[in-house]
Amino acid sequence: MLLHSMKFPPEMDIKHLRKSLDITQSELARSSGVSQSTIAKLERGNIKGSYEAVTKIFTFLQEESRRRSKASKAVDLATKDIVGVQATEKVRAATDLMRSSGISQMPVFQGRQHVGSISEMIILTRLRDGESMETIVELKVNEMMDEAFPIVNENTPIEAVTSLLSCSHAVMVSKNGDMTGIITSADLLKLM
Repeated sequence: MLLHSMKFPPEMDIKHLRKSLDITQSELARSSGVSQSTIAKLERGNIKGSYEAVTKIFTFLQEESRRRSKASKAVDLATKDIVGVQATEKVRAATDLMRSSGISQMPVFQGRQHVGSISEMIILTRLRDGESMETIVELKVNEMMDEAFPIVNENTPIEAVTSLLSCSHAVMVSKNGDMTGIITSADLLKLM
């Protein structure tokens, strides 16, 4: 088994690693499967942990550190709470949702299927072209929506997502056909 070749820091470093990741003892216990009292005793140096317990703790801490430090796949960076609108809703519902969510564009759905996008820019363009706001907000979203955002699999490398964002406002992330997240250029800034 691979675990035997792993070299871990001293047990006293558990507290330092845990705190650097801003994880409580109870969260570490829940995630690693090692009791909180054992973790507390290890951190104080009161006991020598079993190989199995120390392995579980450090494996979790290393994986969590790696996960946080380098998002490498679309799923690592995606915002899970997708704010979207149904194609048959009125534009007023879309503008209210964008305003309350603090976003400038969002996906449009027909049921669960991603069929288009709507943005402040589309609405502003229609206003500049002479349509009144009163007319626009009463239209259905599908009467003024733009193309759907590109869709990538959860395992798509971040580099591919970055290049898609150079020509689209957002990228949808999917798993088995279901939308599981959305990535915008604001999400990319989290990597810096």
